[in-house]
Amino acid sequence: MSGFEMGMALADVLSATILFAVPLLLVAMGGMFSERSGVINIALEGIMIVGALFGCLMLRWLDPAVTAGTLNSFIAMLVAILFAAVTGAAFSMLLAFASINLKADQTIGGTALNMLAPAFAIVLTWVIQGQGQTTILIPTWSRITAASLGITPNSSSILQKFLFSNLYMTTILTVILFAVAVILLYKTKFGLRLRACGEHPQAADSVGINVYRMRYSGVFISGILGGIGGLAFTLAAGSGFQSSVAGYGFLALAVMIFGNWKPWSILGAALFFSFFKVIGAYASSLPFIPTVRLEGVSTYFWPMLPYLITMVLLILTSKKSRAPKAEGIPYDKGSR
Repeated sequence: MSGFEMGMALADVLSATILFAVPLLLVAMGGMFSERSGVINIALEGIMIVGALFGCLMLRWLDPAVTAGTLNSFIAMLVAILFAAVTGAAFSMLLAFASINLKADQTIGGTALNMLAPAFAIVLTWVIQGQGQTTILIPTWSRITAASLGITPNSSSILQKFLFSNLYMTTILTVILFAVAVILLYKTKFGLRLRACGEHPQAADSVGINVYRMRYSGVFISGILGGIGGLAFTLAAGSGFQSSVAGYGFLALAVMIFGNWKPWSILGAALFFSFFKVIGAYASSLPFIPTVRLEGVSTYFWPMLPYLITMVLLILTSKKSRAPKAEGIPYDKGSR
């Protein structure tokens, strides 16, 4: 294998790693904000599905205008992302109301929403597209290419291969949102108050912080990031929306725990898990990946590797994980 071919293969792997790390990072950060406020958000999977559903429906609705040239593709993508964020946030409010106002069990509430979301997605998709038509196709213009930026495409450029193989508006937005999340959590009064409500809500309340409002804010932010993450995953998968996000919401929870509820650690965990997922998907086409020759499991070894690594690492690092002390505990203003 020549050096050029090796470079192109590595560029492809790194590009795909970033592509699949984006939804993991977004959704894990969403879970971080919710749990830092004191609410366990098991419903991330359902929030992703709802965000992806409405984001893809918006892309489908805007497709004729973009194809006809009356609407810029970048503006259309921003509208779809905004729609995914708003609907994800709205869906997350169901969890917030049940957990904060009704003081329901947060794990059970999140599980119920995870069961509701795919069923709702299937029904709505059938209503719009016709019974049995469960796939919402993604327009080709949703990907940012060299040509769409006015750059002359060069198939022999390793840099263009890395930059434009899997570049979407969600990737660029994620970089911005990550920076905002770090600043918001550690450099603002809001972030300090949010973290206080997840550690000791009674103490926060005693100095005038509205714990209920802060917890609503944490869940609301998680809904925004989870909705965008659902759309980002659908774009990364490339096969269209099929009322599922393949368990990525639960994998994002694992990334959040492995990242110890800290943005930079979550970023590293998202890239780590995404890399092994890409290796699992590309193993058969990468000449530098060794072939596993085990009777009956050789075909499935690399695809199952990221999930095996997830379980092993969570087992090894579980003792060092430090969750917010008050997460999952409904706050009662009258108790001290």
